[in-house]
Amino acid sequence: DGAVELYAERVQNRGLCAQAQAESLKFKLLAGLAVRRACYGVVRFVMEASAKGCEVIVSGKLRGQRAKAMKFGDGYMIKTGHASQVYTDMAVRHVAMRQGMIGIRVSIMLPHDPKGINGPKIPLDDVVTILEPKEEPSPESILQAQQAAEAAAAAAQAAALQQQLLAQQAAAAPPAAAPVDPAMNAGF
Repeated sequence: DGAVELYAERVQNRGLCAQAQAESLKFKLLAGLAVRRACYGVVRFVMEASAKGCEVIVSGKLRGQRAKAMKFGDGYMIKTGHASQVYTDMAVRHVAMRQGMIGIRVSIMLPHDPKGINGPKIPLDDVVTILEPKEEPSPESILQAQQAAEAAAAAAQAAALQQQLLAQQAAAAPPAAAPVDPAMNAGF
């Protein structure tokens, strides 16, 4: 009853997952790869996975006693507004190196995906799509259509008036006498 159920699912696109890239960078650094080389490798891998932009920040004692931070970026990265919350995937990892702790932050700007599989469905605020203008009718044709409609309305009104007059005449006329058969009158 108190058992824990755990589901693990494979990441569809590893290049667009900030957590996967941060872990990959962490293991590269632990394996002893140079910081610059490892970071540029991650940035290139992410950009090849059709991301709009990528930024990797590594901070700590990279070389020597003095701590410093290095930023590696490529492409387009939004950092403010609602779009930054929707479009950017971010992951932070801490790596325990010999000299001390190193912090890694990987931010990936996801591409727009109308299906919502590789990125958000919502388009960016500054994306403008220009539609082709509709075929606009000429003023002469509009005028002709109006005149035709007015003529049709006048004709319909005249027909309705004619029917009304006929109905009034039929109501006002005296009832016709029943036809008399001459043979009936012959006996009198």
